[in-house]
Formats: sequence, structure tokens, C-alpha cells
Amino acid sequence: MKKLHFSILTFLFVCLAGHVSAQENTNISKFRQLKQELATPNVYRTASGAPGHEYWQQQADYNIKIVLDDETQRINGSETITYHNNSPDPLNYLWIQLDQNIRAKNSLRVKVNAVEMYERISPRSMSYLHYDFDGGFKIESVKNESGENLPYTINYTMMRIDLPETLQPGSNVILNIKWWYNINDRAKVFGRSGYEYFEENDNYLYTIAQFYPRMAVYNEVEGWQNKQFLGSGEFTLPFGNFDVSITVPDNHIVAATGILQNAGDILTGDQLDRIEKASNSDVPVMIVSEKEAIKNEKDKSSKTKTWKFHADNVRDFAFASSGKFIWDAMGVKFGDRTVMAMSFYPKEGNPLWEKYSTKVVAHTIKTYSKYTFDFPYPVAQSIHTDRIGMEYPMICFNGGRPEADGTYSERTKWGMIGVIIHEVGHNFFPMIVNSDERQWTWMDEGFNTFLQGVAEREWDHNHPSWSGNPADIVDYMKGDKSRITPIMSNAESLYQSGNNAYQKTSAGLNILRETIMGRELFDFAFKQYAQRWKFKHPTPADFFRTMEDASAVDLDWFWRGWFFTTDHVDISLDEVKIFTVNSMDPEIEKPYENKKKESEPEHISIIRNREAMKSAVEQDKTLVDFYDKYDLYKITNEDKEDYKSYLGSLSDEEKKYLSPEYQYYQLKFSNLGGMIMPVIVEFTFTDGTKKLERIPAEVWLRHEDQVTKVFPFHKKVTGITIDPYLETADADTGNNHWPPKPEISKFKLYKYNRRSPKNPMQKEDNK
Repeated sequence: MKKLHFSILTFLFVCLAGHVSAQENTNISKFRQLKQELATPNVYRTASGAPGHEYWQQQADYNIKIVLDDETQRINGSETITYHNNSPDPLNYLWIQLDQNIRAKNSLRVKVNAVEMYERISPRSMSYLHYDFDGGFKIESVKNESGENLPYTINYTMMRIDLPETLQPGSNVILNIKWWYNINDRAKVFGRSGYEYFEENDNYLYTIAQFYPRMAVYNEVEGWQNKQFLGSGEFTLPFGNFDVSITVPDNHIVAATGILQNAGDILTGDQLDRIEKASNSDVPVMIVSEKEAIKNEKDKSSKTKTWKFHADNVRDFAFASSGKFIWDAMGVKFGDRTVMAMSFYPKEGNPLWEKYSTKVVAHTIKTYSKYTFDFPYPVAQSIHTDRIGMEYPMICFNGGRPEADGTYSERTKWGMIGVIIHEVGHNFFPMIVNSDERQWTWMDEGFNTFLQGVAEREWDHNHPSWSGNPADIVDYMKGDKSRITPIMSNAESLYQSGNNAYQKTSAGLNILRETIMGRELFDFAFKQYAQRWKFKHPTPADFFRTMEDASAVDLDWFWRGWFFTTDHVDISLDEVKIFTVNSMDPEIEKPYENKKKESEPEHISIIRNREAMKSAVEQDKTLVDFYDKYDLYKITNEDKEDYKSYLGSLSDEEKKYLSPEYQYYQLKFSNLGGMIMPVIVEFTFTDGTKKLERIPAEVWLRHEDQVTKVFPFHKKVTGITIDPYLETADADTGNNHWPPKPEISKFKLYKYNRRSPKNPMQKEDNK
């Protein structure tokens, strides 16, 4: 009896402890610390992920004069750059970004663009084969403060200026550059900036960026960040102060980075009054109405106006200009400050833009501020374009256009709201938390897409497709690994940039927030990162270290798996075994064993023998002995005495373990995808209730491929599901159930319809 008791306890101990065999020495643990992957901490960047006590960064101040030629679609510009060397290094030359040169006839992007011929090729692909737009910078002069020419060398999208004297630490140098370039038509020549032409009234809408030679970043991590601009890796820029004068046609309205300095010279008294009213309004106020915009687009003349803007502590400058702009605004309060949320759009954007744009801008800066820092700039502006979304400090260009009749699909509505949130949100990442976009796309696009999803869910709980949903990244992560790169890859080397840098990064952050860390720890740590690195230049290591430092959660296994590899999540529920404890009570156990024995089927050989013949014992009764008559399952007094003695050897605590109410469910899980992840298990019971068990990722510490866990319950389990809320990006939910559930999919018999389908709003209007 004692031996049997010991065996029961041993069984329970092994089940609860799981597999404890150590991993073979030849294996490399997925839980090893990130040491060799990260730069060594130093006086500039600490081991905690914060800026060090000797952190420094450069500054570039600009005074720019721009003329927008509406007849030739050309930018003419001149600028004075004051470059401050705050580094401890003497500099003999400076690097300038000439990003417009990506559209030069001999651009590096055109030369390296790989195009393959197919039976069907899009016009855009063909345009690369017949590229003849001359859109690069035409540098007319580069001079010093005294007006003397400075030697310079242009290497595609980068220009090196050789200094006549070494720029010493703590000193500054003044550069004067004059240039011009042809503005691209976005319908013909793809670009983040450019113009849209409205043929019906011979008007242009300009959204202009990368329009001036811009200082490259110099820091202690890369030296000069002078990687060529090929299109995917965006922009890395130092902070500075801007004074910009923009001369445009007299009927144009201009929106730009910064604060308008000469509003009294170019706006009417009514418009100035409306701006004042808007600053104290919690709903949008029209500054330029649709009626006024229609008049403006008709009043074309050869006269011009110059709009003057000033911006402090920004890394870039962009503007939009058109005679078609409707303009509305509202104030957003941050303590004793008022930030102006504004939108500029042509009548073609209505009614969608008038209804939503500015309110979405306001919602975005309030929501992002809650999770990072108060929006520090005085304005946030959304400009309507016909194509892509693109971001710059205090201003962004966003698509989402209704049909010509003013109706729109639900997809257009949500797409417009999403792109405005995303592009306005970029003010935080990377315009303020100023990561290296040329190298690490995920540090701005992924973070921003994550917060976009947060803002979308806070805009509408029923948002149909919020950004960063882990379930949406499954197909990508389980796809052909030869066409997938780790997140920690150079921006120009990414396969499927949207899935990789945007969606996988944001899905990973959602998993950290909702599943691994919890909201309280994640939100605190993420806010620490944002506040530590606002108006500075963080690296990936700074983010990884801050998240761990501020949460006391070891996440090296997550960074390595999710960011440094292409492993995917696939946790399989391989086996479920059900145990009940042997109570040792003969009144319970002997009937149970008897019933179990009776339920066992006879072997087919015995059945056939019984039908075909009599056994020897049946034929010769002298062969019958005591055991042929003995009832193994009869309860005897000796059994009762043994049980009484057994109970006497147990403590009250140990006696509780003998309760027949308990059932022990032993679950065996396999990690088939390679990516470590917490195991989330939902149990459904006979009474219809459910219980969710969250097992931390550390369960895989000593057994990364397979692990066993035991769960005791008072009631019977009828179903088990892994990851019931689809929160871990599990790639195969078919192995997530017990009993197994067949997954049924539907197919559609498709017949091609040449007509464009009407949106539901149009269908309703036609009733």
C-alpha cells in the first residue's frame, strides 16, 4: 500500500514539473541573451537603453526661399544652411542629401531596378522601361558665407561639400545653395511628392517634399549616414530651425510645416477671424469654404503671393499649395497650449473629408500623446491627395477620395481614416523620435502602425480591420521563407516591406502588450522609450534595452525570434490524457476497475475460439481451482482495514488530493514553427463555462520543442482550444483543438463582371 501511495505522488510530481531533462549542449538556446547582436553600451548610449551622459547630435538650421512656377511645374530655390558641429570630431567635408535625384534620368534606382517581362505588365512597370522624366536637382551654385564657390561632388542622391577649413567641434559653417528641378506628375511618375492635375478647370494641387538639399545625419553610430536613396529606405535627418518663404500663384492656399508668419498680409479679415474662432472650437470651423475654394480655382492670374513659415526643432519641412483648397481647423488643448488640427482638400474630397479629416487629426494627436508624450508642435495638418500617404513634421499627404457623385464605399472611408491616423501619427515616429529610416524601416513604420491600430480601436471598437492585428500576419509569416527577411534587415533588402516592417512589427508589439507583458508594463516601458528619445536619434538596441529596463521582463528570446529570424508561431496540441487519482477506497476503486475490465473488448481470436470450440478447462472440470472462482473485485474486510490504515497515514492536506472530484488533464504541446510564444489554453466544461490559462513563454526554457503541462479541475472538460482569441499569430489553428475540429472553407464560383461594382451608398441612392 505504501509503495502504491508513493507511486501516485511521484506521478503527480512528474506531471506538474513537466519535462525537466536538460537541453543537449550542442543546442543553442532561444532564450540566450542578446549580447553579440547589440552594440556595446557606452557614454553615448547606456545599457538601460537611455541616452548617455555624453550623448550629442548635430543641428542644421535653414533659411529657404522657394518659387513654385505653376506654368512650368518647376521649383526654383535657394537656401542658407547653418550647420552646427556638436560632435567631438573635426569634419573636413559635409554630406548633403539630394533625394530628388532619384528621379534624374541617370538615377541609380533606374539603373538597378530589376524588371521581368510577363504576359501582362502594368503601365507603371512599363514606365520604368521607358523612363525619360528629368526630375533631378539642378544645382546652380554652392557657396560659403562670403559668396565663394565651394567644391562639391555629386554621387547620385548624395553630395559631398569639401570645406576649405576643418569644421572644429563646437563650431558652425554657413552654406548657400541654389537649385531648381521639375516637379513630377504623380499619375505618371510615382513619388512621395509631386502634383495632381485637374483637367476640368486647369488647376494643379501640389504636395511638395524633399524639395531642398538636406543635411545628412552624422552621429557616433554610423558616422555619416550617406546611404543612397533608392526609394524604400526613407529619410534620416538632423533637427533644426526653419524659416521658409514660398512664392505661389495669387489664388493659392498654402499649408506647410510650422506657423504662418505673415497671415495678416495674405489672408482676409474674415479668414483671420475664423482661425481665431477655430482655435477655441472643439469642432472644425471653415477657414476657406467650398464655395470660396471653387471661386479661387477659377480666379487664376499671373500675380503671386509669398507665404512665410517658421518652425522650431524639426527635422524636415514640406508644404502643399493649390487654388482648389478648402481649409478647416479646430483647436486641441494640451494643458495651457492649443494645437491647431487642420485639413486642406479640394471639393473632390467631399463630403468625406469635411466630415472626418480634421476630427481624425485631433483624435490621433490626443491618442498618440496618451501613450508617448504630449504633441509638442503647434499644428497638425492633413492634406488630401489622390494617391499615397506620406508624412512630414506637422503636415502629411493622405489619400481617400469619394466617387464623383459624392458616395463612397466603406473601404474608402476606413482607408481614409486609417491613412490619416497613420500619417499624422508619424509626427511621433520618426519626426520626433528620430530613428534612422534609411536603415531601419520598422522603427518608424512598425511603431507607428502599432499605435495606429491602438488609435483605430479607440476611434471605433468595431473597426473592421485595425492595423497590427496578429491574426493578419499569419499568411506572411508561414509563407515561403526564401522570400521573407528578418525585420532586422536594411530597408532596401526587405521582401514584402509592408508585411515585414509595418505589419509584423506592429503585430509583435501588440503581442507584447496584450499577451506577453500586459498593458500596464508595456505601456509604461513604451512611454519611457518615447520620452527618452524624443528629439533624439535612437537605435534598435536603445528600444530593446529600454523595454526590458523599464518592465523587468526578459524579452531577449522575443527580440531574437520575432526580429532577428523568420521563425513563425505554430504551437500544436499533440495529446490530451485524462487522469483521476486512485483514492485507495475499495468502495470506489474496485467497482471502477470491474467496470473498466468489463468494458474492454475481447480479442478477436478469443471470440472466434469461443464460437468454434470448448476450452480444456470447460471440457475437464478437474482443472478448475481457487482462482477460477475468486472474485478479484469483491470488497473484503481486509481491504477496508488496509484503506483505514492508509488514511491514517495521511495528513488532512494530503487527504484533499484523494477527492474523486478532481480530474487531471495532461496536455502535450509542440513548438512546430520555431518561434517561442506563451501558451494560451481555453478549457470548456460540461456546464458550458470556460477557463483561460495563460502559460508564460518561459515554459519552453528547458524544452524548446515540446512541453507537457497538467491542469487539475473539479469538473469535466469537453473542449480545449489553444490561442482562442488569435493573439499570438499562430500559423496553423487546425492543430489547436481537442477534440480536433475540421476547418471548413468556402469557395465562390466566380464570373467576371466588366462593370465596376457600385458601393452600397450608391445602391441606396438609386432606390
